[in-house]
Amino acid sequence: MTCDFLIIGGGIAGISAAARLAPLGSVTVLEAEANLAYHASGRSAALYEPRYGNPAIVALSLASNDYFQASGTLSPRGFMFLDSTDQRERFLKHVKDFDLDELSLPEAQEIFPILNPDTVGFASYATHAWDLDTDLLIQKFLREARAEGAQIVTSAPVTAITRSANRWQVEAGGQTYDTRMIFNAAGAWVDQIATLAGLAPIGFTPLRRSMARLPAPGGHDLSGWPMVVGGNEDWYCKPDAGALIVSPADEDLAEPHDAWADDMVLAEGLARYEECVTEPVTRLLASWAGLRTFSPDRVPVIGPDPREPSFFWIGGQGGYGFQSCPAICQLVADLVAGRASELPADIIERISPARFA
Repeated sequence: MTCDFLIIGGGIAGISAAARLAPLGSVTVLEAEANLAYHASGRSAALYEPRYGNPAIVALSLASNDYFQASGTLSPRGFMFLDSTDQRERFLKHVKDFDLDELSLPEAQEIFPILNPDTVGFASYATHAWDLDTDLLIQKFLREARAEGAQIVTSAPVTAITRSANRWQVEAGGQTYDTRMIFNAAGAWVDQIATLAGLAPIGFTPLRRSMARLPAPGGHDLSGWPMVVGGNEDWYCKPDAGALIVSPADEDLAEPHDAWADDMVLAEGLARYEECVTEPVTRLLASWAGLRTFSPDRVPVIGPDPREPSFFWIGGQGGYGFQSCPAICQLVADLVAGRASELPADIIERISPARFA
């Protein structure tokens, strides 16, 4: 089982990288689970709002815009921030940072009818946010990768990695894979993969993010509602196939695992959401959680390891993996091919693993 490029991780990072690397050489993707995109990629809020995130994420997301607008994976959603009457300064910062328009409360209620004017003091809105069909996006990249000959292997957890004669040998799912380069796109497990390869871990931190799915509040038609975020960014909600998903926006430290929602964390987040709306939460249709994995400076880590250039990091997207993946996977291919990237040099440097050397 020999290939030029072995990608560990079958989430959006690994599959999109496979699509861009496959024209450059033979590619194999190893996914530990029986299905692709099982962990964080399968539990995304599925929104493309390119101004959401730290400056590096925003730059990568904006650089992905042309791809998304032509991809057929977007549909209109909109984006709203709410804040309390005593938080005018914080509210105005959000208006500036996200390029939002301030609305009167009656105007906001036209867009988000369950807004509670007794508890909400300020509202702002923009149309530049879109629902992202994450399943379709993964399938698009998967088709591209397979069309160029990429091999996708599931149920193949990596158990050992050794280095010899300028090649890597990777044990996974009872098979041995021999490769020229390893691409570490293992999500919450990226540091564990580096350790198996004999490299120093960077210090990634998986943080749990929980979600509840509610029946349509008050029986409303939610199809035109935006994603709504509380001013302290400690809850958000978004329509989803006739229901409403609500998150407490939690960031609880976790070990890499198949995450699940904590009932108390959900209850506290739903209480914060209820303070800002007129319809109470009466029942949950479902709940789940995923792990958003961050580097020590909360900026993605994309590039060859400075100590071992044949080991390539694609990690730390921190919940922004879908909205930044077109720019990231193109950068991965450009770096491997030795081509000039369209990304600014300061962003490439900012996300390079060399900053941790």
